[in-house]
Amino acid sequence: MGESNLSVTMKKACSELRLIGVYQSIDRLSNIAVKDGLHPLEYLRLVLEEEKRHRKEMSAKTLKTKAKFRSDAELEDWDHEFPRGLTKAQFKECASLRFYENRENLLILGSTGMGKTHLAIALGKKLCSENIKVQFYSVNFLFEEAFSEKVSGRYLQFIKKVRNASVIILDDFGLRSYTHEEAQILVDILEERYLKGSIIITSQVDIGGWGKLFADPVISDAIIDRLSQPSQRVVIKGAKSYREKARPKKVVETSPTLM
Repeated sequence: MGESNLSVTMKKACSELRLIGVYQSIDRLSNIAVKDGLHPLEYLRLVLEEEKRHRKEMSAKTLKTKAKFRSDAELEDWDHEFPRGLTKAQFKECASLRFYENRENLLILGSTGMGKTHLAIALGKKLCSENIKVQFYSVNFLFEEAFSEKVSGRYLQFIKKVRNASVIILDDFGLRSYTHEEAQILVDILEERYLKGSIIITSQVDIGGWGKLFADPVISDAIIDRLSQPSQRVVIKGAKSYREKARPKKVVETSPTLM
C-alpha cells in the first residue's frame, strides 16, 4: 500500500526545510503517536528530538572525519582483562571527559604498545560525539605541517587552526629530542591555547624526562609548565605489550604428506 497523501506532503515539506531527521522518521513517529494516543505537543516533542538527534549524529560524523584520527579505536574496545595498571575507575574518569570540562590537559604515559594512542583516539571520538571539535596530530607530522605552512606563508593561519580546535591530541610526544625551531612552534601553539582548551598527550617519556627533549632550558620549562599545569595523568604499564597480544597470529600452512 502506497504512502498517504498527507505523508507525502509532510515529507516534501521536511525536504524543503532540510529537516532530514524528521523526513527519515516521520512515518515511524506518526505510527507511535497513533498507537499511544499522544497529545499533539508530545508528538511535536518527539519530532523535534528526532531532528536534534539526527543533526548531532551528522555533526559528530563530520567532526570525526575532520579530526583525522589514525585508527578506528573506540572506548568500548578497551580490554579491561589485560593488565595495564589502569583501573576501571580511572578509565571511567577519563571517559567522563571531566578533564575537558575542567579545561585540563590529559597526559597518557606509558611504555610502547600498551594502548596509549588507542585511549587517546577513543576519547577524541567521544568528544566528537558530544559535538566538541578535536584535531589529532602525530607530533612529528605536526612539525612537518608547520614547516610546510611557514614556507607557504600560512604559518599564522596554521596556528589559528590548531588554536580553534577545542581539543588537540599530540600523539607520540618525546620519541626524540626537538630542535629549537620545533620547540618554538610548540610554544606558539601552547601560548595560544593555554587555559582555553584541553590537550591530550601520549608519551613513552615520564614528565620528569621531558626537560631533556629540548636544548633551551627556558623554552623547556615553558613547554612543560603549559602541558602539565593543570592536567590529569594516566599511567599505563604492564609486563607485556598489548599490541603484541592483539596482533593476529600467523597461520602456518603445511603441505600434505605424500604417501
